[in-house]
Amino acid sequence: MRSTLLTLLVSAFIYFFSCQQPATNPSSSLTADSLHKLMAQYEPGLGEIMGGIQTHHAKLWYAAINDNWDLAQYEIDELKERLEQARNTEERPEVKMIPMIYPAIDSVAAAIKEKSLDKFKSSFQTLTTTCNSCHSDNNFSFNVITIPTAPPVTNQDFKVKK
Repeated sequence: MRSTLLTLLVSAFIYFFSCQQPATNPSSSLTADSLHKLMAQYEPGLGEIMGGIQTHHAKLWYAAINDNWDLAQYEIDELKERLEQARNTEERPEVKMIPMIYPAIDSVAAAIKEKSLDKFKSSFQTLTTTCNSCHSDNNFSFNVITIPTAPPVTNQDFKVKK
C-alpha cells in the first residue's frame, strides 16, 4: 500500500513538471502586480456582502452564547465592516437604509462590552428584527433572518479555551 502511494505521488510529480512549459510571451504571465490590480478592481455584489453579514450574524450568536466575548467582539466588528463595505461599494437605493441598523448594533456591542448574556440576547433579537425590517422596507421580505439554530460553520469551536 505504501509503495503504491509513493508510486502515485512520484508519477503525479513527474507528470506535473513534465507538462510545464515556460511562457514564451511574458505578457501572458500573471504577475503579483497584475494580480493586485485585478483584485483592486473586483467589487462584490450586495448579495455577496449580505451573505457575509449573515454569516457574521450567526457566528456572533454562537460566540456570545458560549461566553466567548472576544470572538463576539470580533464578529460584531466584522459585521460593521461588511455594512460599511456595502455602503461604500453599492449604489442601490436599499443601501441608503443601512444606518437604521446602527442603533441595534450599538446595543449588541454594549452587551458584549458588559459581557451580559441577557442583554446580548435581547439586543441580538432587536438586531435580527431590524435586519428583517430593512428587508421588508426594501421589498426583500422573502429574506427572513432568524436567530441561528445551528452553527454556520462546522469547523470552528465557539467555546472559550480555558
